[in-house]
Amino acid sequence: MGGMDSLTELTRRLENLIRAGTIAELDPAKPRCRVKTGGLLTDWLPFFALRAGEDSDWDPPSVDEQCLVLSPSGNPAHGFVIFGLYSDRFPAPDNVPTRRRRKYRDGAVVDYDTASHTLTATLPGGGKANLIAPGGVHVTGDVVIDGLVTVTKDVVAGVQKISLVNHRTSGVQAGNGTSQGPVP
Repeated sequence: MGGMDSLTELTRRLENLIRAGTIAELDPAKPRCRVKTGGLLTDWLPFFALRAGEDSDWDPPSVDEQCLVLSPSGNPAHGFVIFGLYSDRFPAPDNVPTRRRRKYRDGAVVDYDTASHTLTATLPGGGKANLIAPGGVHVTGDVVIDGLVTVTKDVVAGVQKISLVNHRTSGVQAGNGTSQGPVP
């Protein structure tokens, strides 16, 4: 390779070390994506995740999301994709420095605000929340429920462990009298 050819090749590789682009396609099964950068459409490239070890995350990029292709060799065919750059198409979901917000495509929002110490999850119409904890759930603090509560087995209250299903009352009188309360 002559001097000019070497210089041209070196310049091309330097230009390809870091390229800005947008996600063009996503293959979640691999997981890989293709990036549109300038006039180039890359091959299928791996994309970075927050964690990809014994603990792992799944949060793939969206088509048209801004990204960078990092090509350590200067060859985009061997590159890696970093995504998560805000754009006009996908602006930042919040601008409060004390609040961490996760906004989902269906309108759900999960916030934690360190200034107010408040965790909030807001789901869209018809949204459901499931908590599966075979070891149990422990709540410390007051609980307010605005809606129907359905319990499949029983509700047990207080240190006397009074069962809602099996409780008895004392001092019951016929007529319009009032019972004296549950029997422990």
